[in-house]
Amino acid sequence: MRLPVSVSSAARAAPHPRVAVVALLCLLAFCPAGAQAQSFFEELFGIGRAAKPPAPPRNVPVQPPPGPAPAEPVAPGEGAETRPSAPAAPRQPVVLKVPAEDNVAGQDLQLNGLNGSLKIEKSGAAYTAAMTLPGTKVSQPTEACTVKLNAGKPVTLAAEGRSQGVSRFSSSVPECPLRFEILEGSVLVTPLEDKLCTYTAQDCATTPTGLWGPAAATLMPLAGEFDTARGIADKAVRDNFKIMTQRARGQDVRPIVQEQAAFSSDREQACRTYAREGAHGYCHLRYTEARAIALAARLGANTAAPTASNTAPRPRRPKPAVEGVNPDAAGGGDPFSDP
Repeated sequence: MRLPVSVSSAARAAPHPRVAVVALLCLLAFCPAGAQAQSFFEELFGIGRAAKPPAPPRNVPVQPPPGPAPAEPVAPGEGAETRPSAPAAPRQPVVLKVPAEDNVAGQDLQLNGLNGSLKIEKSGAAYTAAMTLPGTKVSQPTEACTVKLNAGKPVTLAAEGRSQGVSRFSSSVPECPLRFEILEGSVLVTPLEDKLCTYTAQDCATTPTGLWGPAAATLMPLAGEFDTARGIADKAVRDNFKIMTQRARGQDVRPIVQEQAAFSSDREQACRTYAREGAHGYCHLRYTEARAIALAARLGANTAAPTASNTAPRPRRPKPAVEGVNPDAAGGGDPFSDP
């Protein structure tokens, strides 16, 4: 049976399916609408732009890839070897040079550098003191007077050791028993009983308490050295005071603080009457040195071995220039001579 002509012609005119797909792709490639279809196919099959990762926007920081998590701290005794830290070494007292016993032997000293007289002499291993005490009349307190200790005869001094760091001596004169503490170039005198010594026969009352030292005129040229040494002594007192309070426990700290405050007050009270103290500071220096040495002794330090120098270095004096000689010339020769 034959088909109709129209049907057979249509069958022959229909292209092969594969040819149709190729024709469609060619059509899409050469027309604007085909470009959109091409992009669709690329996105569909994962080719072209779809295969590339999108570029990050500009000026946007890129986060680094996450790294390994930090290790947690290991508690002591859990796998890590722990070493105990060594305890800090205890602070040691500051020891200043202790004045020699005979450093004031043969010197003429005055109470506060103003009046009276004290002269200590050394005879073998013993020491004697000749002393004139200034005072005021009992009957007329506004009038000055003087009285000689032991009727002017030298008094033998009894050694009392160095319980407070410096050498101590005492005199057993009944009218006025005294204690002598030997400082550098001076003597600190305190009565053993009453502060006031009364001599009824001489109508004189005297208070010999205080620093017996040189006159102010001899101290003024050394004011700079005293100021430097005072700074060293003040620091030694502060350091030793701190060590003493650190070693104390509980209620023992309060008396130490009160004692330190009393020392500052007593020093001001004693030194305010020293002649021209504000100009040279000699009295404050000696009181402070004695306090630093006493604290070191109470802390058990060896006061015979100083750890700090309380003597200010003396500045080197330039050699005097010779008239007509150039001090900068080598050998100090004549500047006009031929080389």
